[in-house]
Order: sequence, then C-alpha cells, then structure tokens
Amino acid sequence: MDSPAEDWNPIFWIGQHDSKRVRVSPEDLEQAHTCNYEFLTSPITTPSFHTRVLTLVSNHLAEVEQYPGMDMPVPTIPSLSPVDTPLAPGETISHLLAVVSPWIDLCSPDPVIYGLSRQILELEVAYAAFCGIGNIILPSPRLHHGKLHGEGVTQYAYAVQEALKIAQYIQISIMLPMMDDPEQDSDEVEGSLAKEARAKYVGLSEGHGHEDSMGFKRETVRELDQDDDGASVRRKKSARVDFFATWDAWNVIRTLCTYNARLFVALSVPSHLPPLSIRSRWHSEPLRLICFSERTFFQNAKGHPAFTHSHQELLTQYMRIRNAPWILLMDIGPIPESDKPETSTTVANGWQPFGEPTGPSSSAPTPAEANQMWRQNSQKSDNLGPTPHLDYLRYLQRKQPPKTMLQRFGAGYQDYLQSPLQPLADNLESITYEVFEKDPVKYDLYYQAIVQALIDWRDQGKPASGPKGRIVVAVVGAGRGPLVTKALLASESEGVPIDTWAVEKNPNAFVLLQRHNEERWSNCVNLVKSDMRSWKGPLRKIATQPSGYAGQCPPSRDEDGNPIISQNQSSSAVPTTAQASNHGPIDILISELLGSFADNELSPECLDGILPLLNPTHGISIPSSYTAYMTPIAAPKLHADILSRKITDKAASNTPYVVMLHAIDYLSTTSRPNTTPSTTDSSLMPITVPNVLPVWSFNHGPMAPLPASSENSHNIRQARLKFNLRDRAVCHGLAGYFEATLYPGVELSTNPVNMDEKSPEMMSWFPIFFPLKTPIYTPDASTLTVSIFRATDNRKVWYEWMVEAWSDLMGGGIRNEAEKRKTRLGVSEVGSSKAGGCMM
Repeated sequence: MDSPAEDWNPIFWIGQHDSKRVRVSPEDLEQAHTCNYEFLTSPITTPSFHTRVLTLVSNHLAEVEQYPGMDMPVPTIPSLSPVDTPLAPGETISHLLAVVSPWIDLCSPDPVIYGLSRQILELEVAYAAFCGIGNIILPSPRLHHGKLHGEGVTQYAYAVQEALKIAQYIQISIMLPMMDDPEQDSDEVEGSLAKEARAKYVGLSEGHGHEDSMGFKRETVRELDQDDDGASVRRKKSARVDFFATWDAWNVIRTLCTYNARLFVALSVPSHLPPLSIRSRWHSEPLRLICFSERTFFQNAKGHPAFTHSHQELLTQYMRIRNAPWILLMDIGPIPESDKPETSTTVANGWQPFGEPTGPSSSAPTPAEANQMWRQNSQKSDNLGPTPHLDYLRYLQRKQPPKTMLQRFGAGYQDYLQSPLQPLADNLESITYEVFEKDPVKYDLYYQAIVQALIDWRDQGKPASGPKGRIVVAVVGAGRGPLVTKALLASESEGVPIDTWAVEKNPNAFVLLQRHNEERWSNCVNLVKSDMRSWKGPLRKIATQPSGYAGQCPPSRDEDGNPIISQNQSSSAVPTTAQASNHGPIDILISELLGSFADNELSPECLDGILPLLNPTHGISIPSSYTAYMTPIAAPKLHADILSRKITDKAASNTPYVVMLHAIDYLSTTSRPNTTPSTTDSSLMPITVPNVLPVWSFNHGPMAPLPASSENSHNIRQARLKFNLRDRAVCHGLAGYFEATLYPGVELSTNPVNMDEKSPEMMSWFPIFFPLKTPIYTPDASTLTVSIFRATDNRKVWYEWMVEAWSDLMGGGIRNEAEKRKTRLGVSEVGSSKAGGCMM
C-alpha cells in the first residue's frame, strides 16, 4: 500500500461558504475544523444592515419621484453599528474569508444605486481591515442591465481600485463565473439593489421590468451539453453565448488597477465546462479560489457527488499552479452538528491519520462484535456521509497523478523570472554547473550523437587527425567535464580510439577538471585553460594513451601550448617547447553553449573562433545546427512581476528572462489528433497545440577564419512572424524556444509542439520570455505580427522586438463590392536588451 509520504502529495485547502450564514461563532469554526475544513466565509454585515439600506433606497427614490426636477445627491449611509456586523477582532479572524454583501451592484447604470453600492463596499472593506481580515471576496460584476451589456465594468474597476487603497494589506478576490451567463445575472440575490435601478438608466421603457429584459438572453450555456467523456459539445449554435465576456470584464478591472499584486480571481466553475480555450485563459490568471457549488457535481451510480472527467482534469491542472488556489465549496449544505458522531477523519493532506482508535474503546472486539461492525460498515458504504462533497474532494486529492520528472525538477521555478547567464563575461559557480548536470536526457542525447559520429567516422574510413590514427575530439567550454566523460564512454563502448582535449576558461572549474583527470579519467585527457576563441588547437606531436588507459599522458596545457604541471605529474613528463608548438586540426568538436533561445548565450560567436580549427574535409560539430522558435503568450503574472521590479530596475521590461512558463496562455493555437489518453479520461479527444514559428537558424561546420574587419555582422539576424488569433486576448510578451540537431538523427528540443517526441523530460533549458512594456489587447479573429532582431556592435549581442496587432475589416471596393482590408489596431513599444546585452 502506498504511504502518504510516497511521491507527491498535494495540499488542498478547502473552505465552505453558506450564503445564508449570518455569523461564524468559535464553535462553528471548531466544528468546521473537525469536519476537515480549513476555513469558512463570513458576511461582513448583517440582515439588519441590509434592511436599513433598502429602506434608505426606497425613501430616497420615492422622494426623487415626488420631485422629478430636483437634483438630489446620493444619500449617505451612516457608519456601522454593532448590530450591523457579526465581525470583531479575535482569534477566529485568521480562519475566515470575508464576503462583501452580494446584493450591491457596482456596475449599475443608475447613479444612485452605484453610489450607494460604492459606500457599502468602502464601509465593509474598511471594517474588515480593522478586524484583521486578510482576504475579502467581492461579488461578480453584473454585466447585464436591461438592454445594456458590460457598460458598467469600468466603474466597477474604479470602485475596486479605491477599495485597494482603503485596505492596503487586504487581498481582494473577485467572484467571477468561468463564462458569461446572462441567466445567472437574472437570478437575483434576494433584496438586490439591482432591482431598484430606474428603467430610464437600463434602457427600458416604463412598465418593463428586469425580468422581461432577460427574455431574449435565455439561450445561454444551457444549449451546451457534455458527452460521457466530459467534452463540451454545442447542441445548438447561438451567437448570444460569449465565453470570454467575464474574462474581458476581469481584464478591464485588473488593467485599471495596474495589475495590483493584491487582486485575485475567485473562479466559479459551472456544471457544463466551456471550451478548452477559455479554461486555459483562466489558468493563466492569478487564481486565489476555485469555487464549486452543488450544481457543479453530479450523482454517480451510488448516489454520491462526483465530477465529470473534464472537471477532474480541470482540478488537476489548476492545482499544479505554483501557488495553488484554495477550494471553496458553496452552498452544499450546512456544516454537520457537533453532536453527530460521524465526522470526516481525513486531514489537510487528504490522508487518514494512522494509529488512532476507531471507536470509544481501543480494546479488540469479540468475534461477534467484529461481525456486527463489519455488517454495519457494509451497510454504510453506499450511504452518504455528513460531508460527501468534501470527502469526494479529499478522495481526488489522494488520487492526484504523480508529478513528472520535469515538474519535480522545476518545483519552485514555475513562472519565476531569471536573468540569462553571461558565461563569457562571468565565471559560473559550481552549483550552476551542478544544476545543469542533473539533466540525464540532454547528456544521453549528446552521448548518442558522439557514438554515432564515431561509428560513422570509423565505418566511412575517414582519416583521423590524431597520433596513431586516433580521432581528435575536443570538448570546448568543458565546465566540470560531463561531456568529456560521455566522449570517453562512447570511445570505450564502440572501440574507437580518440585523442581527447578539454578546453575551459573558468579557472575554478579548471581545478576540478584536473582532479577529474587524475581520479576519473586516468590522466588521458589533455586539459587546456583558455578561452576557446583564442586556443590554437591540439598538439599533434604529443603522444597520448588510448582512452581509458591509466598510463602516462601528456600534461595539461595553457592557451599558448605550454604545459600546466599537475600535482601528480613530474617535470620529466613535460615535452620540449619545440614539440608543443605544432598545432593540428580537430576532428569532432563538442560544445554545450546553447541558451534558452539557442543563440542568446553567444554560441555562434564562441564557435566562430574555434570552427576554423576543424578538420577542413571531415570535421564534425556537435551540435551541427539550431533554430530559434517563438510564439505570443498571455502571461499576466509575469507582467505583474516585471511591473514590481521596475521600481528598482529600470531595465526590467527590456530584459529577456529565462523562466519555466506555467501559468500562461498560448494565444495562437491549432488542433491536432491526440494519441495519448489522459490520466482520468481514456478517450482520444483532439488537443490544442500552440503555433510556434521558426525565427532564425545557425549552422556549424568547417569554416575559414573570419577577417578582422567582419565585426560579427554575419551573426546579425532579423525575422517577421505572423500569428493568427481566434479569440480575444491580451499579449504580454513572446515565448522563445529552440530546436537543435546534435548530429544527423539526434535532435533535442524545447519547442512545446515536439519536445515530448524529441527530448521528453529534458530540463536543462527553460523557455525565454521577451516582455512587452505595455500589453496589447486583440479582439476576436485578429492577427499579431512580431518583428525581432539580433543585433551586435562587436562588443556585445542584444535583441530588439516589437508586436503589431491587426484586424480584417470589410470595406467597399472599387466597384462597391465588399473586400477585406487590414487595419492596424496597435503597436507595442520596441523592447531592447542592449543595455544588458550579452558581452562578447
């Protein structure tokens, strides 16, 4: 049996919300903890406060109607009194999420209703902050008011912005349905102020109520159904269903609030899930809560609440976010009374405690008692417990699929911005090398490439450049030597003798290479402490022993070919200067200089200085070529992080970051057949993949030395890419990847389209992120054009990038026939990493 400590055990923080709850007593909270809830929600104000507000509204509107020509100010709501709120500072506050009154309407087109709702919001937020509440839930913005749609979102956003200023330590979560449902807006909260909005402000004539205005919008997601595999299927087409409307409203709110780090989403999950595109979009947003109501569950064959396969997949996907959201069960029934004997025995990690007595007595039962207990438990197995929905979520918690090797390696790095390395300008620390060396996939692929290169060299009868017919293999930028080890192993496994050279400029890493040469490599590696670009090549006249032979080998040499004496080498082993001055070619050149965008750590510039040393006829470079790839993404969390960094780092928005992208949304996508069933769904539904386009490529092989006047101009690149977007979106930046051919038939890739086929679970490179200073909004069916440049001034290399948004509009042609014409919607500022470019 698997133990709780085995593999990965996620933590689900689950709370309970009851819309009829008036107050939370310490006893209520204690009972909730006994039932295995972590927190509860509490209203900030009482029904008596609600009644007082309704009376105030009624009296004011009556007075306005009595004096229609008089301009009356919005009435002022008096401060809270003890009877108006159940909250007070105390020990229980830290276990509560405060809920702002759901009956206010911050989107109301009626200025009286909006003004009163603003006052209520500010009163409640201020008092909750005084009591020590850490998290507040705001009601969803109401998008439908009669014939008006979404026009009050900006005033809602302004109210939220002011609330964030009032409570500078409180985190605010906005309750948002996953998709727009006009029918949900028509389900009025009892005593909602929205009902009091005057007809002239909601676009209705006198005598028409709000219920009538919703009649034409009844066709909503009810026209969608789910088949047995949980996929959302459209049974009737309706132009009135707008899956992105609530996300659109959220985008307005968070944009006006300048991506405030204390503003989150409380996402309400429906019983019928929307398409994958909108699920993916919400996955990229700052989720604090995912909310499940009674309607989200269905009854399984035993009558227990359960999720569809799609809901299970959704829960797994969202709970893998770096800061996983909390789960809120809404109106699934009251918390069981404390006098009931049956309570949940699981704890927050989803497992039952071990070694605890299961009855009032810990003594062993008699055979008759044991038989009776077994019968009673068998009868209970098909009955619902006191907290069936909570028990089901704990069951799903225990059944979460294990993390992949890449997910385990990247724990803590998800969506964490890192500046790219500058290996030419800086000497890396040992821990940096160690992190890269933990990737077995990359080094296995390098091993396969080296093996195949040696086999082909031998089978094709190519002449070798080393003494006694040995193939000269040089590992440049050797670091701590992992590729040297792979080269020696390949030589030994295939029986192909090699003359091995390792070149490293880092003096600290070179010390470790010398130790490895003595203790692991039997002194059979020629070590050179030098920048690879200034190395003159291997010394052909120095006799070396075959790989793996623990005999006398030549000493390590510096960039001028002079010997470096190791502690275990005597001066008698040092050849004369005349012998050390004859430099020969390299047969196989091995390097691992690739960055997240292939060339961003100056692999082309580094290899330019040493490729002229390759055997001009048969020389091989591993890797032989690589191509950079790119796609636009929505990454609001990364954008918010960069905004916070700009306070102290003015170049924050001009820096291409290395980041393990997770909570993002690919904006340009396509569908392809799925050949791998999911962990909870055996069907093979089509999957969505991003459109990732090639940017530019570099190829490496034998070459002539560059003229001194070249100024690196041959490594300048530029590209212009076009991406079609189906759904409206906000582009926060560009995600960069690469593919590399190590040797014909051996490839590695970080491209999400084919990484699982070419180099699954490879973890040496995270993607690169090119941020936009100001995000670009694009409507449905639009196009993004990306322009990117690789520039140099002979001292450093940097990138410049920009994005343009386009839309196809119908216009009149020459003969008054409708024709499509492109209209530019917006242009981003040019991003430039020149100030922090990679030094050559």
